[in-house]
Amino acid sequence: MDERVELRDWLIALRTPGLGPGGLRERLAAAQGQIGHVLTQLRRHAASLGAQAQAWLEQPDEGRIAADLAWLAEPGHRLLRCTEADFPPLLEAIPQPPVALFVAGDSSLLLHPQVAIVGARSASVAGKSNARAFARHLAMTGYVVTSGLADGIDGAAHEAALDAQLPTIAVIGTGPDLVYPRKHRELSARVTAQGALVSEFPPGMAARADHFPRRNRIIAGLSLGTVVIEAGLQSGSLITARLAGEQGREVFAVPGSIHNPLARGCHRLIREGVRLVESASEIAETLVPAARALGAELAQRLERAPLAGTRHDRPATTGGWRDDPDYRRLLEVLGHDPAALDELAARTGQSAAVLSSMLLMLELEGCIEGLPGGRYQRLPGD
Repeated sequence: MDERVELRDWLIALRTPGLGPGGLRERLAAAQGQIGHVLTQLRRHAASLGAQAQAWLEQPDEGRIAADLAWLAEPGHRLLRCTEADFPPLLEAIPQPPVALFVAGDSSLLLHPQVAIVGARSASVAGKSNARAFARHLAMTGYVVTSGLADGIDGAAHEAALDAQLPTIAVIGTGPDLVYPRKHRELSARVTAQGALVSEFPPGMAARADHFPRRNRIIAGLSLGTVVIEAGLQSGSLITARLAGEQGREVFAVPGSIHNPLARGCHRLIREGVRLVESASEIAETLVPAARALGAELAQRLERAPLAGTRHDRPATTGGWRDDPDYRRLLEVLGHDPAALDELAARTGQSAAVLSSMLLMLELEGCIEGLPGGRYQRLPGD
């Protein structure tokens, strides 16, 4: 099927009132992933979906579909569908997974090991400082920092990764062409240029209260672990933490002052058994086994399909890096003494973004070890 025709069919299906990701996934499974067959069946049984769905399927808003297609035609824009080889495997494992994602930026980053950093919008100066420190360390260790582009902790985490010249992923609760909050317009552009902006909602979809819990399940679902830094007792970050726990992912909480009301949510999580952390290195070390388990599947997916818009990733395969001169050069310049990322960048001429991905792969392969302070040590035998 012609790609534009297929995209049009997907957009019509995604915008069908009352269908939802679960209903569309069921129909895709029955149609062996053929969206054209799904649309034919939807139209045949449109009356069973209700009057709004029937009206839409019989006469879609061609102006709206044309605008969607125009957005997708822009460089770096993509509709990442669950039928594609590089759809994030971690998302497939969550309850009510999305059926497709609108992505602006580097879609391959969604396959990389990620850590979610979330917290209060009205965060304190100390809370935002902690978010920046944790995000910078985790990003330099090789994890992609994922958050929700909200004010406060989210924004601080994104900014820290970007300022370190490393990618970050923002999952948003509007269409991919809108910015919420508006003050983050410049941040949104930086995320798109250096990382990826992700939305389950089609272009033009404004923010609604029910969008944010849906966004939160994707933030938690993409990530190996979720870190909560400052959260009130009614914070949406606690929803993200709960969803992460339900998805079987690690949840971490940073404690705060007993006099800070924004610490109460974190303290509740800790009382409920969530892991208390005081440094980003604790998180990075805890998640290495999960990242290693993801590594083989990540390598297979990166190898199996050409990925659109890749800039920061390096499609290394398990063991295949040994034939890559850049990996051999990295091990050579690492030598046998610990070295920091900026030292390795100076020695190799590679960017920090590329090096962090390579170092994570080498760590997953058991060739090097990440040390406190963002340094790396070559292990005996390599």
